[in-house]
Amino acid sequence: MHYTLKQIAVFDAVASLESVSAAAKKLSMSQSAVSMSLSQLEHLLGRPLFIRQGNRLIVSHWGQWLRPKAQKLLQDAQQIALGLHQQHIISGTVKLCSSQTAAEHLLPSLISKIDNDFPELRIEIAVENSDHVAKEVLDYQFDIGVIEGRIDDSRLHQEPWVDDRLVVIASPHHPFALSKQTSISQLEQAKWVLREPGAGTRRIFDAAIHGLMGKLNVWKEYEQVSLLKALVKNGVYLSCLPYFDVEKDIASGELVMLSTPELNLNRNLSFIWRHDTGENPLRDCLIAEAKRVARSII
Repeated sequence: MHYTLKQIAVFDAVASLESVSAAAKKLSMSQSAVSMSLSQLEHLLGRPLFIRQGNRLIVSHWGQWLRPKAQKLLQDAQQIALGLHQQHIISGTVKLCSSQTAAEHLLPSLISKIDNDFPELRIEIAVENSDHVAKEVLDYQFDIGVIEGRIDDSRLHQEPWVDDRLVVIASPHHPFALSKQTSISQLEQAKWVLREPGAGTRRIFDAAIHGLMGKLNVWKEYEQVSLLKALVKNGVYLSCLPYFDVEKDIASGELVMLSTPELNLNRNLSFIWRHDTGENPLRDCLIAEAKRVARSII
């Protein structure tokens, strides 16, 4: 079988972008050259790698089987090329998709440290809620993800990063603000503004109240943490957010953290990646540096 690395790279680009024209632009090739390379690879393998749906190319079952093997082959080829050119082994790009909490409070320090210690390592970042992070990693759009809490999917490896906790917050003028403890019955009576379903924060909160409360009075749901905090500060609402996100507001007296001993709101932030992607020295470097950064911050 005489397939080439170029054909493998073309396959991976088309699989990622679902478009011959977009892959051609990314690879600095003509569309006809990309189409020919893809057809040659499919002919060599004797299997269709894509299903045509209008202008999109959707990876077939055979393409899904091939993709992790193709990505590992391309990673190995990149490391060989770096070695032959006597470049530092930690060189290249890692595509990372992160939940909001990590992106806002941990990733800036991590990126600064990596830029300083590993100048040839580039990190491309996107920010999504935890469910979308997992989906993007599973779809091979990102090399690694950061999620809040746990995810149960046998295709993903999960590596704990830092411990975190959620807290129930209120305005200093809220009726519950002066209570030594806030009971479950009081929480049931409150108006809530919460993160949207699919967010790791929301998943932990829903699990904590499961079996303890009836129907919760959820007034609004938003993706933006800053909006939720503003609503709590200016209104009669309660919310539940990561301590990372409200620490400064509590210290300044703009928000109050309620004591809710009946709720277990502990969680952790974790890295996830596909089991079938194999070894990746760039990913290993990023995780090692991330753990060093976490020890210095927390």
